[in-house]
Amino acid sequence: MPIGRINLCKIINFPVVADYRGNLTFIEENRHVPFEIKRVYYLYDVPTGATRGGHAHINLEQVIIALSGSFEVIIDDGYKRRSVFLNRPHYGLYIPPGIWRELVNFSSNSVALVLASMPYDEKDYIRDYEKFRRMVREGFWDESDKRVAEKISRVRAFK
Repeated sequence: MPIGRINLCKIINFPVVADYRGNLTFIEENRHVPFEIKRVYYLYDVPTGATRGGHAHINLEQVIIALSGSFEVIIDDGYKRRSVFLNRPHYGLYIPPGIWRELVNFSSNSVALVLASMPYDEKDYIRDYEKFRRMVREGFWDESDKRVAEKISRVRAFK
């Protein structure tokens, strides 16, 4: 497994229509995010000190957006960990399959919006970190990484 899969995680800047009455941002599937949006959910009223996430996905792709407030997303490809601070509603963090994620340090009244490429399926979750690391070392996501890199390169054109 090549080291550096964490680089497949990207910040995506969404369009902003600025107006003196307030700004508007829109997101279109397969244009601003590199997948069809099959599920949308949001996290809110997260208690101080709580951690959300703590898993990876086998096939699911996500974009995480701080609609309100701020929080950090810790991403981990099995070799490297990185923290991404989200605090603006016009950009989101793209996370491909096979990346461990934890959401931490939620500010008061924060709302985390998640756009997902699949409906909920418990079988797609990897909740054991050591199992995740074994899958990484065995090259489980090698083939999908090539498709992800190509898909995300198309989205960059819309920044």
